[in-house]
Amino acid sequence: MRLPVPTELSDYAEKLIRGRRATRAFRPEAVPDDTMRAIFSLAGAAPSNSNAQPWRVEVASGATRERLADALRAAHAEHRTSADFAYSEDMYAPVHQARRAAFGAGLYGALGIGPDDHATRAAYDAESLRFYGAPHAAFLFVTGDGGPRLAADVGAYLQTLLLAMTAYGVASCPQGLLSFYADTVRAELGLTEGKLLVGVSFGYADESAPVNHVTTERAPLEEVTTFHGQARSRRSREAG
Repeated sequence: MRLPVPTELSDYAEKLIRGRRATRAFRPEAVPDDTMRAIFSLAGAAPSNSNAQPWRVEVASGATRERLADALRAAHAEHRTSADFAYSEDMYAPVHQARRAAFGAGLYGALGIGPDDHATRAAYDAESLRFYGAPHAAFLFVTGDGGPRLAADVGAYLQTLLLAMTAYGVASCPQGLLSFYADTVRAELGLTEGKLLVGVSFGYADESAPVNHVTTERAPLEEVTTFHGQARSRRSREAG
């Protein structure tokens, strides 16, 4: 027996999840404090194994955000990386690399940066350490031993946070590059524990910026998902 799908709820889920996108140009106005508290309170409802909730979130705004942006840019210029989680291009399989290349072509194309203009690409990447102009940045730390199982819970928190922001009309961009300077973030925010997984720039989108209209494609369902133990599809039955 097939259960009915609650149309209103499923339609909202489609709009919310597919409507979320990474924003790379922000307006300067701040998110109101009550809106921000509502968003982060809602994000706390994220699933967590045994309800451990091994996340710690640090939000930088105002003068703290400005000081941190300057420190990140300085660390980047001096090649003082300090990633808590190892990164290597080798971790990507060829299919992942192909998807990344297609995304990069669209992104830099929207910015008017040619594929061989490495200097301008590098300058844009460095400028992203100013949070793409967003007035706020959240840093997600993994507490406990900081291992991959606990990091998975923080990943669930991250997605819940991004969707909560979308629901409240707040734009966001999760930035892996911010996590390459974990020691800098800890020093500027006065932290002594936790491993930095990712940073999230957020605020209100500048809809006039072409970069905010770059669209990305997702892999087809059949390419990434297999349903085991189900009856054969109609096509398979007809073929058989």
